[in-house]
Amino acid sequence: MPTTVRPARPDDHPAVAELTAGVYRGEGYSSASYEPALRDVASRAASATVLVAEVDGRLAGAVTVATRGGEWAEQAAPGEAVIRMLVVRADARGAGVGEALVRASLERARADGCTLVRLSSQEDMLAAHRLYERLGFVRTPSYDWYPVPGLFLRTYALPLADAVRPGTG
Repeated sequence: MPTTVRPARPDDHPAVAELTAGVYRGEGYSSASYEPALRDVASRAASATVLVAEVDGRLAGAVTVATRGGEWAEQAAPGEAVIRMLVVRADARGAGVGEALVRASLERARADGCTLVRLSSQEDMLAAHRLYERLGFVRTPSYDWYPVPGLFLRTYALPLADAVRPGTG
């Protein structure tokens, strides 16, 4: 089945919240204290872009890409984008949904004039690491960090050499 990626609409927010919290909490990637942030799709959409992937008209995944700074653009300098909270429904994994969401995030970053995309990932998110590396992301250990005690995040970056800068394309 083909995957369609588009910006989330307000009526998508409840389903995106459920999917994001379900994956992070249900698969042991998050604590209960972070669940409100996982569910706050409206806040992410207000200062970043939330993208959804649909397969056969059904929500299959979501991601947040912050291209204009703000609270969702951790560790980013001006002109850099940050990919956050990439999730794919369990029964849609392995079908290219995650890749479609990352590629759409890269296109959003290019369209917004960003020259680099950053992301953080937990150590045990091995399938995500393989996806990022396959798409050209490289490890940036100097940016690795602990957002809260006991939670180590490894980081990756991808330069966007062909990024369109505002006013030039």
